[in-house]
Amino acid sequence: MKRLIFATIVLLIATVLVTVFYFRNLNNTTQHTSLVLRTIPNNASLIFEFNNEKGFYDIFTDNKLFTNIIGEEKMAELAELRKLILLNPLFQPYLSGQNVFISLHPQNGNDIDFLLTTSISKGFEFELFDQILKQPKSGIVINTANLAGKQGYTIYLNDLKKRFYLIETDEHTLSGSFSKDLIEACAKYDYKKEKQAFVLLSDRQSSNSLANLYVNYEALSPLFEQLFINKNVDFFKSFRQLPAFAALSLNYKSDALMFNGSTQLHDGLAGSYLNIFSNQQPVINQLKEIFPSTTAYCINFSVSDPKRFESDLSDWQSNSNLKTEKTAIFNKIKTETGIDLKAEFTRLLGNEFALVTTRYQEKIAIIQVKDGSKMQTLLVNMSKMSGANTGQLNYDKLPQLLLGDAFGILKKPYFKVMDNYLVFSNSTSEIASYDDSYINHKFINKTDGYNAFNELLSERSNISFFVQLKNTLPLFKEEMKPEFYDSFENSVPGWKNFYGASWQFTSSEKNYYTNFCMKMTIDTAAEKK
Repeated sequence: MKRLIFATIVLLIATVLVTVFYFRNLNNTTQHTSLVLRTIPNNASLIFEFNNEKGFYDIFTDNKLFTNIIGEEKMAELAELRKLILLNPLFQPYLSGQNVFISLHPQNGNDIDFLLTTSISKGFEFELFDQILKQPKSGIVINTANLAGKQGYTIYLNDLKKRFYLIETDEHTLSGSFSKDLIEACAKYDYKKEKQAFVLLSDRQSSNSLANLYVNYEALSPLFEQLFINKNVDFFKSFRQLPAFAALSLNYKSDALMFNGSTQLHDGLAGSYLNIFSNQQPVINQLKEIFPSTTAYCINFSVSDPKRFESDLSDWQSNSNLKTEKTAIFNKIKTETGIDLKAEFTRLLGNEFALVTTRYQEKIAIIQVKDGSKMQTLLVNMSKMSGANTGQLNYDKLPQLLLGDAFGILKKPYFKVMDNYLVFSNSTSEIASYDDSYINHKFINKTDGYNAFNELLSERSNISFFVQLKNTLPLFKEEMKPEFYDSFENSVPGWKNFYGASWQFTSSEKNYYTNFCMKMTIDTAAEKK
């Protein structure tokens, strides 16, 4: 018995020591990541993190996922840096196993450049570059340079015929870029005067992650302004206005880019329209089954409690410039029709509603309702009817006031009730177009590639953004700046090799669990194999 007690105590002590050691290592990893992230200028919209080890590179050998996203030119630049610097035998003792951060920064004009940041082990000296020059066929020419007051190096890569600028941004942290303007901005950046722009993955998730993606949603707008002619383009506008950060980890799949993790909403801020849905429970997404086959992009909203949603929406709108207008319009409807529209509409509202943009620039709102006949009776009393179940609302902005900002593009829409679905659009032709899709089952889930893509998505969410890239091309051709659209459509490999992309928010403890997926087309994936 004494031996048993003694063995038990020894095992207990060993377990405690292993646990303490494990979590100490996790904490050290998190602290280390935080120290590197803080040196990256907080106008970065996206940061991709991976470990500088041969195993990571081997996994993606001959895999075209990243090449299709960033293009062959950028991929060639990264490959050259990896060969000549990151995996250079002279640097291996200091860079091997270190995490590398590639951040995306919009620049003046139409430029979007990346910044490469990594930590270095103790003992690293810039004099190592002098030894590289002595190597036969080193492939680089190195000169010292003053970059915004910091000593650095200009590294000319012979094969690329381009200069790479490198500085030590903080103790044991290197930053480099092919953009001199960006590296000088990095040199001037004082993280002590700036707030942290990114949150970290949890310790456990980070330790098991192959690669990570950090997102600053509010910094996406400057990035979009570089891509699109119109700064106020409606393409996922509410997504770009979300005051939040995301930290996501990569799930490897040969034909799809998949990340999941959390989106943390900013505390103490008024928030955006999308914040409202964090108070709901996750809902099974079914409305997407009746999206038209011509869908280019869409936003699907799901609420478990329509009454709570209406209350939260009203509170949020009360803090905006819509409060007075909303009160006036609803009071006018009550006076002229005797209908308490807000209460009656909420009573009939189902669990899902979406705004779909088609390849023909049609804007169609599809709203699930509990009783289509009662919804039709409700709307007939405040509309000018042009058919048995089709009419135009007599009042402005009702979709926005009842469902939120995403529906603001529908000013004084036409409507039609189809079974237990209410459809809004800005013209009778758009209503007729969707009516044809609905009656003849011309839905996107009947098209090639959709079901294979849909299988990768989360079954439940509260907000789901979806892009079908082939259907989106006609819209991007008109809305994107020519230099970006040309690479979008014509680059081989390029974005056109993807079927679509999805970004899903699922409520979790007043924040959002987040899934991001981009899947290659079936033909492209087959060619790759």
